[in-house]
Amino acid sequence: MKNMKNKKVDYTSFAKLSIQAIIEKFNGDLNGVRTKNVESARESFGENVISHGKKTPFIVEVLKAYITPFTLVLIALGLISFITDYVIAKPADRDLFGVIIIFTMVIVSGTMTLIQSVRSNQAADKLKSLVKVTANVKRDGLYNEIPMTEIVCGDIVQLSAGDMIPADLRVISAKDLFISQAALTGESYPVEKRSMLSSEAETNATNYENLVFMGSNVISGSAEAVVIAVGNETLFGDVANDLSEAPAQTSFELGIHKTSILLIKFMAIMTPTVIVINGFAKGDWMEAFLFGLSVAVGLTPEMLPMIVTTNLVKGATKMSKEGTIIKNLNAIQNFGAIDVLCTDKTGTLTQDKIILEYHLDCNGNEDNRVLKHGFLNSHYQTGLKNLLDVAIIEAANRELAEVPDNYQKIDEIPFDFERRRMSVVVQDGDGKTQMITKGAIEEMLAISSYVDYQGVVIELDNTERAKVLAKVEELNEDGLRVIGVAQKTNPSVVGEFSVKDESEMVLIGYLAFLDPPKETTKQALNALKASGVDVKVLTGDNELVTRSVCKQVGLENEALISGEMIERASESAFQELIENNHIFVKLSPKQKAQIVKGLKANGHSVGFMGDGINDAPAMKDADVGISVDTAVDIAKESADVILLKKDLMVLEKGIISGRETFGNIMKYIKSTASSNFGNMFSVLIASTFLPFLPMLPLQILFLNLIYDISCVSIPWDKMDKNYLEKPKKWDASSLGKFMIWFGPTSSIFDITTYLLMYFVICPAVVGGPFHSLNAGAQVLFIALFHAGWFVESLWSQTIVLHALRTEKLPFIQSNASFVMTTITLVGIIFGTILPFTDFGYELGLIGLPTDYWLWLALTILAYLLLVTLVKHFYVKRYQELL
Repeated sequence: MKNMKNKKVDYTSFAKLSIQAIIEKFNGDLNGVRTKNVESARESFGENVISHGKKTPFIVEVLKAYITPFTLVLIALGLISFITDYVIAKPADRDLFGVIIIFTMVIVSGTMTLIQSVRSNQAADKLKSLVKVTANVKRDGLYNEIPMTEIVCGDIVQLSAGDMIPADLRVISAKDLFISQAALTGESYPVEKRSMLSSEAETNATNYENLVFMGSNVISGSAEAVVIAVGNETLFGDVANDLSEAPAQTSFELGIHKTSILLIKFMAIMTPTVIVINGFAKGDWMEAFLFGLSVAVGLTPEMLPMIVTTNLVKGATKMSKEGTIIKNLNAIQNFGAIDVLCTDKTGTLTQDKIILEYHLDCNGNEDNRVLKHGFLNSHYQTGLKNLLDVAIIEAANRELAEVPDNYQKIDEIPFDFERRRMSVVVQDGDGKTQMITKGAIEEMLAISSYVDYQGVVIELDNTERAKVLAKVEELNEDGLRVIGVAQKTNPSVVGEFSVKDESEMVLIGYLAFLDPPKETTKQALNALKASGVDVKVLTGDNELVTRSVCKQVGLENEALISGEMIERASESAFQELIENNHIFVKLSPKQKAQIVKGLKANGHSVGFMGDGINDAPAMKDADVGISVDTAVDIAKESADVILLKKDLMVLEKGIISGRETFGNIMKYIKSTASSNFGNMFSVLIASTFLPFLPMLPLQILFLNLIYDISCVSIPWDKMDKNYLEKPKKWDASSLGKFMIWFGPTSSIFDITTYLLMYFVICPAVVGGPFHSLNAGAQVLFIALFHAGWFVESLWSQTIVLHALRTEKLPFIQSNASFVMTTITLVGIIFGTILPFTDFGYELGLIGLPTDYWLWLALTILAYLLLVTLVKHFYVKRYQELL
């Protein structure tokens, strides 16, 4: 167990002080903080915000954007260029043009990465702000739900099952309050908290029974408590600031890291090889070194951080418009990778609106007495009012001639997921006391000794028990969810009521609820199936109701696996059960989490969609936890993705958007890495037989810059429908295969361009083979050669981006988006015109003859045909392109 100490707050003092003394300490009273005093309380005692290890300073964001492994290579090249071209050069030969180009690349890459990083943070904060976690706080004598961040010391907070503890609190009163402190102490079992004063000092603050802490959550029971510490002053805030543990890397982040390592390995092999070959062949080791560094940069997609961030921001923004809020941007790829979606039934397959269809006595006749008792139970409980409670209260207000209001609540025994029932004790105006319990039929039969038939109470023997179960089964078969209602009059109890007092009850009837399927459910299940997502229903409801609902949404031929079967299964049988079945009923929260873990162990990417307290463990264990904005606090806190609308159709759209975002990122990485590798492979070959450098360092860098700026358009591209049909997992090894297949393909046409320029076009324009020319003519020959390869390389790199973005025929069966087409076309036009400009001349390029363009057209056409052919065999072998 962690040693829980906070130097700022004297928890021992708060555990021993009376409630009145604590409230007075914060200038409040039992009616809560007065609204007019809230700001002064916030100024005096702090705001309820955890800084989580301090926000990254802007200067650090700047350094992270500009100082990457890739920009460091550029900076090193720039400094060497500055020394050779300016510091040690003769005054007449001094030229800063190359230095300016290199540092422009650093500034463009860094600035664009910084802008997208800032946008990413802003987008994430904006999206998170759409998801509000609230607390029920008393101010000026009235309880209201307010955002947790607005809580101040002295506020009085009401707690019930499913609530996150919003700050550090001293308990005023509690009823069967069980708290999970796992986030603070590591203890898996919940602990009970009470209101009594503490007499002894504890080593660990979490051991005080009358204190509850931010970062924990209510498992069951209810309480009223006063806030004693907020924000960074809390125990949780102190631990967060001390530890500030980095979150575990997602598969997406690991993929990016592995990709960078792979590219650096290629650089480490290619760069020394190029330097050595050119050093020995040309004799100028400084120039060879500069050229080698340029090759390293040419092999590196230096815009990778910016492209990735832009894709994620754009993807998250698009998904938010479709009702899907991404709490963690890097979860987008995991979202697109889901191949199994586990979901609860209520409100997902069914409408998020339960209707009380019948209130029946034990004979199956309508009986307002049953509705009245159900109303008293739901109205007077202080725990989490679920959809059933809301339906009961609405029905009572609608159907009872007079809603009972002359009752006083004496006590309650809150709901929990082990008992699956809850009780209230009320007293009417005549002094008659009743314990009223409602819950699952099996649990109600377990605590009932009698059954009431129209005012005649008889013993609940096996015969009567069978009659009750037969009636409930009949209702279940009609798709109705049934709970039992029982009561006992004037229970004799010493002190507070407890679970053991739920005994010898009289079963008085049933409440039958209709939970109709959503109209979109069948369509959504078919859409998810078509998208390669296997849907599994995990519910705590019984077999008959679940079967009825599933039949209505097209899952009628499925076997139903119960929690009891899961419990009895061996390890191998369990794995087989969860793999081959789709509907699981009567599950406990622990079993839901167990199924999720088992599916992950079977190699699946698992999403879990839930909104209740019982769903939180499974959501935490899933690859992607999905919740809704109306969920209980702990469910929203456990989720990576929040749906603003609890609808599987919205979820399906979100999954498709996740795949689209992932596809566009892979499009850039694979296309760029393979074409850069092809270009550098060509340079390596050319360096062995050319008497001069095949391209100058600056030319390589500028070519890379034009291409990368064109690639900024990729996040606005679209993906083919067939790509979006299957889940996408990051496989770093596929990049190496992709580079080896498609890199040399481009090298073939680079080499044909070398041969064409060296033996045909340059001799024809300049007036003879290179070795027969004088020095001036050789300079012209080299400039023309460089221009020819510069233009061909830019054209082939950019055009192949369109070819490799799709498995289909480019420009015929699949076209890029208008934005991508326009920007890449502008890049090609700019690069084509460049050799004819003064700026191109400064780069060492000159205008190309008319004959060149015919050869270029034939080269690009042949290249497209070969890439299409190679692509066909690649897809056939590996079953995917991107």
